[in-house]
Amino acid sequence: MAKSAQININGKTVDLPVLEGTEGPDVIDVGKLTAEGVFTLDPGFVSTASCESRITYIDGDKGILLYRGYPIEELAAESNHLESCYLLLEGELPTQQQNDEFVSSIKSHLNIDASTSNLYNGFQQSAHPMAIMCSSTAALAGVYHDDLDIDDPDQRKLVAHRLIAKIPTLAAMTYKHSQGEEFIAPDPDLSYAENFLHMTFGKAGAEPNVSPTIAKAMDKIFLLHADHEQNASTSTVRMAGSTGANPYACIAAGIAALWGPAHGGANEAVLSMLAQIGDASRIGEYIDKAKDPDDPFRIMGFGHRVYKNFDPRAKVMQETCHAVLAELGVDDPLLEMAQQLEKIALEDEYFVKRKLYPNVDFYSGIILKAIGIPTSMFTVIFTLGRTPGWIAHWDEMLSAPYKIGRPRQLYLGEKRRSFVALADR
Repeated sequence: MAKSAQININGKTVDLPVLEGTEGPDVIDVGKLTAEGVFTLDPGFVSTASCESRITYIDGDKGILLYRGYPIEELAAESNHLESCYLLLEGELPTQQQNDEFVSSIKSHLNIDASTSNLYNGFQQSAHPMAIMCSSTAALAGVYHDDLDIDDPDQRKLVAHRLIAKIPTLAAMTYKHSQGEEFIAPDPDLSYAENFLHMTFGKAGAEPNVSPTIAKAMDKIFLLHADHEQNASTSTVRMAGSTGANPYACIAAGIAALWGPAHGGANEAVLSMLAQIGDASRIGEYIDKAKDPDDPFRIMGFGHRVYKNFDPRAKVMQETCHAVLAELGVDDPLLEMAQQLEKIALEDEYFVKRKLYPNVDFYSGIILKAIGIPTSMFTVIFTLGRTPGWIAHWDEMLSAPYKIGRPRQLYLGEKRRSFVALADR
């Protein structure tokens, strides 16, 4: 029997369908309300489903994250980023042949055209890396536009492969520009993560020399960030895509949304917090400040808006973080503080009782810092990881009937009034 909910509007009862998903809470379809002259108000869309999707599921209370039904912990342990990209795009894990063909396709699209490369000359060396990523990604729309048919599934697949291939190249070029160094061409003989690290830290004319431990850590960072349901940047990509816009421009819009410190800048905030603490001897002092409700200081990288229990990605990142620090033997006061802070927070009753466990941003920030990536580049790394999720959601939307995104508003401005001539005011 179909479920329904009732709402009374000025004495009239309106039946609203209740929809059931394969996982998660039921959803009330409020589409009928506009016919009654009303609609809902939900700032931040915290209680509103903006779409139907089969890609990613999150249960924040239970600490669950599924890509196409597969737990993130299993994918992180058994899979790799490109295989997970295929899963997000296609809905199923690839066979060996499908995987080989997918990886080959990605490697065939690694290079960036000369016109987009020349764009970097227009930026100051001090320009924020995310500004460059927004612009260079949008510039791809100028390269791939005239013959692009977004209603063709094969062309959408080509767009997906191009973006997954080219975003790491653009990210590495962005880093090189910030360092005033020569760009390093992509090397198709390397794995996805190895190639990114080589393009980022390699030197012109030198053979690739990438640590397997660091490459594995970077691949896990990409995989763990590949998708996270209907977050701000993914919703932005869907909103832009609903207008029929060029997909490269849609992804650039997602990058702009991710740039915000409330979204993609969380791991950068962890390093800023550690810098504020300044010395391991002051950790206790700052722990007390965090517990004080009247003190604005907060321990960054602990707890999560979505995950009310624990971040399922954090356990994977914790193990990876410790492996990276052990290999590098980094002598860095900030990283030593991070390790002490982690230990205290995991044992302190205040944090344990409130389930304020270290999240993925805490550990990814430490890893990126340890391998030498500047904090200004952290959100660029996030961009690289999240691209397959963005493009998977864009493709899913265009694969079925959809409407242009058009949120409503509760108007609180002036009522209609007559214009008064300037001389009479």
